[in-house]
Amino acid sequence: MNGIWSPFYTHHKVFAGLRDAYRLCGNKKALTLEAKFAAWVETIVSPLTEEQMQEMLRCEFGGIQETFAQLYEDTGNKKYLDLARVFHHKAIVDPLAKGEDVLPGKHGNTQIPKLNAYAVFYELTGNEQDRRATEFFWNTVVDHHSYVTGGNGNHEYFGEPDKLRNRLSEGTTETCNVYNMLKLSEHLFLWKPDARVADYFERALFNHILSTQHPETGRVIYNLSLEMGGRKYYQNPYSFTCCVGSGMETHSKYGGSIYYHNNTELYVSQYIASEVDWKEQGIKFTQTTKFPEEQGTSFTFQMKKAKELTLHLRYPHWAEQGIEILVNGKKQAVNSQPGSFVSIKRKWKNGDRVELKFPFALRLESMPDDADRIAVFYGPVVLAGDLGPNDDENATSPDYVPVFMSEERDPNAWLEPVAGQVNAFKTKEIGKPRDIVFKPFYQTHDRRYSIYFDLFNEQKWKEFQAAYQAELERKKKLEAMTFDAFQPGEMQPERDHNFTGDKLNLEDNFRGRKARGAERGGWVAFDMKVMKGQPMALVLEYWGGYTGSKTFDILVNDIKIATENISGKRDGEFLDIQYNIPDELTADNDKVTIKLMPHEGHRAGPFFYARTIKR
Repeated sequence: MNGIWSPFYTHHKVFAGLRDAYRLCGNKKALTLEAKFAAWVETIVSPLTEEQMQEMLRCEFGGIQETFAQLYEDTGNKKYLDLARVFHHKAIVDPLAKGEDVLPGKHGNTQIPKLNAYAVFYELTGNEQDRRATEFFWNTVVDHHSYVTGGNGNHEYFGEPDKLRNRLSEGTTETCNVYNMLKLSEHLFLWKPDARVADYFERALFNHILSTQHPETGRVIYNLSLEMGGRKYYQNPYSFTCCVGSGMETHSKYGGSIYYHNNTELYVSQYIASEVDWKEQGIKFTQTTKFPEEQGTSFTFQMKKAKELTLHLRYPHWAEQGIEILVNGKKQAVNSQPGSFVSIKRKWKNGDRVELKFPFALRLESMPDDADRIAVFYGPVVLAGDLGPNDDENATSPDYVPVFMSEERDPNAWLEPVAGQVNAFKTKEIGKPRDIVFKPFYQTHDRRYSIYFDLFNEQKWKEFQAAYQAELERKKKLEAMTFDAFQPGEMQPERDHNFTGDKLNLEDNFRGRKARGAERGGWVAFDMKVMKGQPMALVLEYWGGYTGSKTFDILVNDIKIATENISGKRDGEFLDIQYNIPDELTADNDKVTIKLMPHEGHRAGPFFYARTIKR
């Protein structure tokens, strides 16, 4: 946008800083600056037509609507709310308000802050359409676009709903996405204290957020890899990305979202050791626990005089073996079900103690589109299979990530506790080719791991082997048809094929492979041998799981023979695509020049292998 990637995204960060300086520190100068800054933004957008504005809103503009709405809240001046509404992105928000999932193919964290803004709009105006859009978005992301960790997105983009099996890579689950989903969850819980929202918050907090900070260096993670056999990539703190910023903030907020209240009720949403000073009621409420390394928690009341109050304790959805509640040592009747709140109404007095016990249980959670691609949970905690050190030389071997062979789907049948370790288990003679140890994902650092594993019985293993052999045969036939072959990313093959281009990029070790492509405004070219006078074809190998803008033309001797878009071509797989070369281009030539030209705003490739074959 005028040569800048996402200016309003950046402006939002400044607005948010000024807002917090005013709200948290009482700095009135910050409010004055924020108002003047908003007036400047208004001079940018007010001359634009509706069509121009909607075109502009295709960019990532962050949560700037939210801060304008909050500026209205802080000043009472409605022009700031009107300014926030100018940034209404019709193509996204209007369908969401109608219950339409328009997220496939959309950049994840471009969308989530928009709905945080509409949550604020609803709270300020009571507009039901704002609430409908917000709630539908939250439900859609949580139920149809999220992994077991509570994270979402692959290479920053949403895919098709409930199609997650093959969308596993080093670029899954951007931390900014989860940061903003937790913000959105807070809004929803304030509207209605729903245990389902609190359960999601717990899932994402302990299994994504807590997993993204290195316990020794403090470095944080941009994309939390869910690649099978992957590892965690920690950010350079001096290369300040979005997720370094939100990472710093998120890890300072574990004390938030634990308790909610009105005048007569106190909700315990999360089980985290903490103390709250409820001054209006004259109550200090202390929670003591090592959760999730303890299967329970306890609470004590400190107060000068007794008060009647309803205490609501979350009954987690994962507490399959029930919960036990004791008040001053006396067991309480629990008539609620998992995924709800247990309410205790009584007159509380100083020194009252509540104990809550919830035994953890092992369970499996499957991919929505493959019941046999499973993750293992112990209570609230997703377990990572420990595969070896980051630099494990075997990491690229086909069987590095073991498969599990069992007719039994109950993990209690093939997992046993590791002596002396909390929440750790090892497999019992089901791993092929080896058994492994599972431990909490948030404790897994500087190790290769997998969250998801494939579980086979004998019949499904035979079917898998047959499909694998069929693919090997296809590759063997393609090799036999090959006249010339080119491996990009290798020095001598690139010289031999006159590889050149502008704004080139290199995938140096993507799943053990090398690839080449071009950035926006660049191009790629290389020569390939052909059989003179024979019908020939070009075959390019791509990774089908890339996202984003990757549409490009394929030219042979400057003649366009195809337009390709490899974004979301086939999630989780390498694929070979054949392009027939017009006969006139090989009639008198034994060599042709291949050129990949990206469309405006797009990248070309990357491609992992090129070959010419006789048609």
